[in-house]
Amino acid sequence: MIRVLLADDQALVRGAFALLVDSADDMEVVGEAGTGDEAVRLTRDLRPDVVLMDIRMPSTDGIEATRQIVADDEPSGSKVLILTTFETDANVLRGLRAGAGGFLPKDTRPDALLDAIRTVAAGDALLSPGATKAVITRALSRPDVPKPERLATLTAREREVFRLVAAGRSNQEIADELVVSPLTAKTHVGRILAKLDARDRVQLVIAAYEAGLI
Repeated sequence: MIRVLLADDQALVRGAFALLVDSADDMEVVGEAGTGDEAVRLTRDLRPDVVLMDIRMPSTDGIEATRQIVADDEPSGSKVLILTTFETDANVLRGLRAGAGGFLPKDTRPDALLDAIRTVAAGDALLSPGATKAVITRALSRPDVPKPERLATLTAREREVFRLVAAGRSNQEIADELVVSPLTAKTHVGRILAKLDARDRVQLVIAAYEAGLI
């Protein structure tokens, strides 16, 4: 069962998301927060699998709350999926660099949102539907960004896998494209994460864009 914490300053919005999440057989809402500070506290107390986080909230905003959750000295293991109406270049970058596992607009289809929660909970961090990914591309693909030194440590096959991860491919899709087993694909991804000192797949995508590989 995927345990979900809802963080939004509007009770009506939280109620709508709660109905949607609880309608799924494999999910349950374990708590609701109306501020960023409350989201951080409840994450520490309840240790949800996924926090659905709004950006605009009183006191501490959702991006700073995300940073605190990810950087907590006693990590909860919770993943953060930012869900907002303010889908701007700056917000996307700040959210992902704070450690969010994904970033979606609030008008995402209900079924797509549930799938996104499952994806993030499984550790396959999610960038977007296409519109959000385009925002990240425009904001990060700068020709003057130097190539990170750590990329030189990747083998030819790992660079191949790295490019596929950056293109949003799942482990199964990588396995299908390279004609290897899903376990082999997962092993490659794990080695790439370790070599690049990346926390998750979102950071791999950011690294690929900053290196000019995509």
